Order: sequence, then C-alpha cells, then structure tokens
Amino acid sequence: MDSLAAAPGTGPATSPLPILRKPRPAAKFADLPTGRTLVMGILNVTPDSFSDGGKHATADSAIAAGLRMFYAGADIIDVGGESTRPDAEDVGPEEEQRRVIPVIEALVKAGALVSIDTTHTSTAAAALKAGAAIINDVSGLTIEPEMAELVASSGAPYVLTHRRGDARTMNSLAEYQDV
Repeated sequence: MDSLAAAPGTGPATSPLPILRKPRPAAKFADLPTGRTLVMGILNVTPDSFSDGGKHATADSAIAAGLRMFYAGADIIDVGGESTRPDAEDVGPEEEQRRVIPVIEALVKAGALVSIDTTHTSTAAAALKAGAAIINDVSGLTIEPEMAELVASSGAPYVLTHRRGDARTMNSLAEYQDV
C-alpha cells in the first residue's frame, strides 16, 4: 500500500492535485448540487481497461485513484469491474464483485458518493449493499432486464445508457443514419 497514508479508505491518497475537500459523512444523491455541472470520476478496476491501460486492477491502486478523484473534487466516483471496450471478454458477476466491492466500501467510508458501472443485477445489488448510491448500466437493460426490478425496489438512481450490440458487435453497429 505505497499509495495510501493509512489502511484503504481511512486516509488521503497522495496526489499532485490540490485537496478541495476534507472527508465528510457519506454523500447522498439527493444532496448533489443542481446549479452546476457535476463531475463524475471514472474508475475502471479492470486489467483490460481501454482508458487507463489497467492501472487500477488491484484494490489498493483503485482505492488510491478513487480517493485522489474524490479529494480533487469529483462529485461521484463511478466504479466498474468489467471493461466495456470493443471485443472485451465477458466477466462474470462473481469476479466483477471481487474487483469492485472492496473499492466501493473504502470510497464510501471516506465519504464519496459512488455509482456502480455494471450490467449484472447481482453486482448492482451487492454494490448497493456496500454503499454505492447509483446504478450505471451501460447495456440499457438489454443484458439483464431484471435490473429494472432492482432499481424499482431499491429506489436507487439509475443511469440508462444506449449501446448498440455488445462488446463483440458494437463497432459494426456504430453507424447511424438519422443523428
């Protein structure tokens, strides 16, 4: 744990960015400001991330990166454990949860408002139990339609994303004639 001052989730991460906020009780979605654009930090806890090259594939490095985002002023930290890049391999919910749950718990403990980026209903449920407040489903309910039942029963805010196809077909379906 060379990147944390204390145990995961209990101390500030080292960062060249200025600390804009001090730790506070866990944030709530309803407490987010409405008079400005919100910043969502994207935290990919995957070895095959297209955006960061898998830099945060361990819990410690992911927690440190999430804390840096939070202390630098991100309003929401979006944690994902399965790559959504074209041709990415599917990750089962058990492995996805192994990757993201410790990270979510630590970030929530530090006071961050966390969303879970997942297409798996069981991962979303486990993330909510761990303290995540928002569900971000990049499949738009096409992979597991039962996600809608979890959203309805939990009352969690839900980010519904449009995506044509899946990881293997999305590139060939990316042309739109009417946009």
